[in-house]
Amino acid sequence: MADSLHVVHGRSIPVAMGVKLMRPDLNVVVFGGDGDIAGIGLSHLIHAARRNLNIMVVMVNNMIYGMTGGQVAPTTPFGAKTTTTPYGNFDYPLDVTRLVVAAGASYAARWTTAHGEQLTAAMKKALTTRGFAFIEAASPCPTAFGRRVGFKDVAEMLRWFQENSVSLEQVSKLSEKELLNKIVVGEYVSREVPTLTDNIYKTVEEAKKVNA
Repeated sequence: MADSLHVVHGRSIPVAMGVKLMRPDLNVVVFGGDGDIAGIGLSHLIHAARRNLNIMVVMVNNMIYGMTGGQVAPTTPFGAKTTTTPYGNFDYPLDVTRLVVAAGASYAARWTTAHGEQLTAAMKKALTTRGFAFIEAASPCPTAFGRRVGFKDVAEMLRWFQENSVSLEQVSKLSEKELLNKIVVGEYVSREVPTLTDNIYKTVEEAKKVNA
């Protein structure tokens, strides 16, 4: 059982922050797509990681705006066709997991839905992490993305995930050209640093002593 809130697209993390600051005893988890988390809500994601807000964010990355017409997203692979890039995407995709690490997250990992065991283990670890925990789950979108780039069905997309996934350990052995449109999977960071909730409540207690 879990209580849930359905909030404005791109604004899920600020709502989660309000819940966590008012109820620090709760485990707060945000689920969103790549358009929500890395597009419209990107600034919220960066600052939540910078503050080390003690929540877990799961970004389901289907590499496209799948529910609003199949437009290009910040995570769309280079050269992929979408409704807004009919001749192929001319932008390079945003490496969201690496960005979150650089911003200051306590935990970050990326896996695909073809890596079920690893993805499950990462989510369990993220749930027990003190601080900002981020999971990027590359997921198939057979209608808005798959059919436009030539996949016949979901099974073919899952095989593509497996064949195009590269472990973090392999990255140093590959050139930038070889890494283009590859999915770099693994645990990017796991560390323990003070959280936003800890810092705020510590300040509140200190203020109470001064004003007592």
